[in-house]
Amino acid sequence: MKKRKNDSIKLITLGGIGEIGKNMYLVEVDKDIFIIDAGLMFPEEEMLGIDMVIPDITYLKDNKERVKAIFLTHGHEDHIGALSYVLRDLDVPVYGAKLTLALANAKLKEQDFLGQVNFIEVDSETIVSFDSVDISFFRTNHSIPDSVGVCIHTSEGIIVYTGDFKFDQAAKNLYKPEIGKMASIGEQGVLCLLSDSTDAEKPGYTPSEAIVEREMSNTFYNTPGRIIAACFASDINSIQHIFDAAQENHRKVAVVGKSLERIYHTALELGYLEVAEELIIPISSIKDYQDSEIVVLITGSQGEPIEALQKMARQTHKLVNIQAGDTVLIAASPLRGSEVFISKTIDMLYRAGANNVIAGKRAIHVSSHGSQEELKFMINLMKPKFLVPIHGEYRMLKAHRKLALECGLSDAQIFIQDRGDILELKDGRLALAGKVPSGNVLIDGIGVGDVGNIVLRDRRLLSQDGILIVVVTLTRKEKKIAAGPEIISRGFVYVRESEKLMDDSTKLVRDIVERNISKGKYEWSSLKQEVRDELYRYLYEKTKRRPMILPIIMEV
Repeated sequence: MKKRKNDSIKLITLGGIGEIGKNMYLVEVDKDIFIIDAGLMFPEEEMLGIDMVIPDITYLKDNKERVKAIFLTHGHEDHIGALSYVLRDLDVPVYGAKLTLALANAKLKEQDFLGQVNFIEVDSETIVSFDSVDISFFRTNHSIPDSVGVCIHTSEGIIVYTGDFKFDQAAKNLYKPEIGKMASIGEQGVLCLLSDSTDAEKPGYTPSEAIVEREMSNTFYNTPGRIIAACFASDINSIQHIFDAAQENHRKVAVVGKSLERIYHTALELGYLEVAEELIIPISSIKDYQDSEIVVLITGSQGEPIEALQKMARQTHKLVNIQAGDTVLIAASPLRGSEVFISKTIDMLYRAGANNVIAGKRAIHVSSHGSQEELKFMINLMKPKFLVPIHGEYRMLKAHRKLALECGLSDAQIFIQDRGDILELKDGRLALAGKVPSGNVLIDGIGVGDVGNIVLRDRRLLSQDGILIVVVTLTRKEKKIAAGPEIISRGFVYVRESEKLMDDSTKLVRDIVERNISKGKYEWSSLKQEVRDELYRYLYEKTKRRPMILPIIMEV
C-alpha cells in the first residue's frame, strides 16, 4: 500500500442511521468522495402509495466532480436498490463482487435505467488505488454470497466499513468470513470502524444456518401436502436451504415471482446456487404431481413474500393459490412495522385452508446479522481507535455503543451520527463538523421526489376522512348560478343515508355563492376559501370529521 499524507478525512451518513435500510455512507479523503452502498428503504406505513424511499443525494450532486467511485458491499436491495437513481446524476465507476454487480445490473434494467455504467469487479484480493487512498476488501458472512467489507487505507489508519455481517462457524465455502484477514487488518491499525448494528439488542450469538438446514429438511419430511415456501428474493442462503430440503425429500420446486426468478437465474448462472436441473418444474406443471411431491417457492413483486401470500390466501394470485392441506413456511424476518401485517396474513392463510403456517420460528429461519457477541468479536478483531455504529434504528446504535464500552472503548471513542452529520478527523480526534443535506426522497411510480410532505399529508387526510368536491357553474354576464351547487362525496359519508346533511350543505354553499356574487365584484380565490371554511366548520359540527373540501367554480 502506498503511504501518502492525507490532510482531511470526513465521514458522512446519507442513510442507514436511525432507520432500517437506505444505506449510503460517504468517506471524504482530501478532495475525493467515495460512496459506500446505495440502498433503498421500503415505505413506512404512513407513506401512503409510495413504492420506495431512497437517500437525498443533493450533497453528491453539488460535488459531483469530486465523487470518485461507488462501492457495493453485497446484493441486497437495502444496499443496491437506489443505485440507478444515483447514477442518473453521477457518472462514476461502480465496484463490487461478481454476484453483487450482476444483481445491481439486473436492478438497473428493472428500474429502466438507460445509461452506461462502468462496473468493475473486485474480490477480497483486489486493491484499488486512487490519488488519495488505496481501497481493499475482505469477505464477510451474510445471507447472500459475495458479501464484502471495505477498507479505506489513509495515512491516519484504516477506515473499515463492515457491511452486513455475522460469524457462522458452520458457514459453507460461499459464505465463509475471512476472520484471519480481519485480524490482520486490526493489526495494521484501524482508525475508524463503521459496524453493522441491526441485531445489537440480541444477546449471544446468531444461530447457525446449519440448524436451519437440518430443521428445514425435517419439516419437509414431516409435511404430507404441498409446501408453500416464502422468502425474500435476495436471501440466497434461504433459497439454497429450500432447494436442498426439496432434493432430500424427493419434491419438485416451482419458482414463482419475477424478482425471485430474476435473482434465482442470475445466481444459478454464476454458480452461487447448487440446484439439480430435474428439481425445477414450471408452475403450470404442479397439477401433474401429487401434493406431497410439490414445493412452491414464492416471493412478491418487490422481492418480499407477504403480499404474495395475501393474494394466494384471497385466491387472487395469477398462478397459484392456497388450498386445503397446504403447509406455509415463511422463511423471512419481518420488515420494520410489518408484524401486524404478517399476523393478519397468517390468519388469512389458515382461513384459506392452510393446514399449518410456520413463521417467526428459529427452526426455519435465522437472522443474517450478528448478535451481541459477534459485534464484540468484530470490535476485538479490528481494535479500532474510533467506532461509528451504523445500519440500524437509534436504539440499536445505542445498544452497539454499550457493547463497545464493554469491550474497553471509552465514550470519547464512540460516535452515534444522525443522517447528514459530518464527522471530521482533526488533530487525531473525531468531532462533529456540521451537516450536509439529507433526508428521504420518495419514489412513486416514475416520479422521483415529486411526492413530498404536503402530498403525503393530503393522502393521509383522504384516507382518514375522505373528500367533498363542490361544483358550481355561474353565468358570465348575469353573474347568477347556472348549475349546482353539486356536492360529490368520496370516502366521507354514504350519500343515500345522509340526504339531509348533503341538502343542508348544498344550501349553505348556495347562500355563500349568492352572497358573494350579489356584491358585483368578487375574487374567485376568496369565494373558494369562504366555501371551504364555512362548509368545513359546518361539517365538523355535524359529523366531527374533517374531509378535504375541493371547490370547483366555473363560468359559462
